Amino acid sequence: MREKRTVYPEIALREIIANALIHQDFSITGAGPLIEIYDDRIEVSNPGGLLPSKQLDRLIGTQTESRNELLARTFRQYKICEERGSGLLKAGLEVELYELPPIQFEAGPAHFKVTLYCPRTFAQMAQEERPNACYQHAVLKHYSDRAMTNQSLRERLKMPERQRSMVSALIQEAIDPKLVKPADPENKSRKFAEYVPIWA
Repeated sequence: MREKRTVYPEIALREIIANALIHQDFSITGAGPLIEIYDDRIEVSNPGGLLPSKQLDRLIGTQTESRNELLARTFRQYKICEERGSGLLKAGLEVELYELPPIQFEAGPAHFKVTLYCPRTFAQMAQEERPNACYQHAVLKHYSDRAMTNQSLRERLKMPERQRSMVSALIQEAIDPKLVKPADPENKSRKFAEYVPIWA
């Protein structure tokens, strides 16, 4: 039987593309939202830099703010988006479900770009992607009223129990540049340790 299976989650694509349309800066002429499809990734970009109130590492789950409020309201009425700030949170959850590398955000003075990469194992991820995968997992857990653990991160990365020490090293990599922190600093047991985003 033929089975149709998508490489990228439809919900993530919908939310990211809707964001690019809603947050484009119409004052920048000669440019518009752009979707580029490559063998190993999809890049969605729009004219207009990051809004002054936003931070690149706090986009998932952040409070909604539209550059074009009328357009955002129209998209909500047509059920293209929810205008609640939950779009990237949904996209992040779907990215983990589809076993993709973390979502990459890039902001320039006059553009903003989001990249989704095709599925890759932990071993195939670039060195800089691994701490980001850890951080985004901690963020998603935090907004689900849970905390990241060694086990939850192993499940996200599809790594077996025997690679527990490797995942512990990855968590330490994310702690050093202040991406995540222990939920309970008094807990000295790494086996039962829980972690939250650095800003939580």
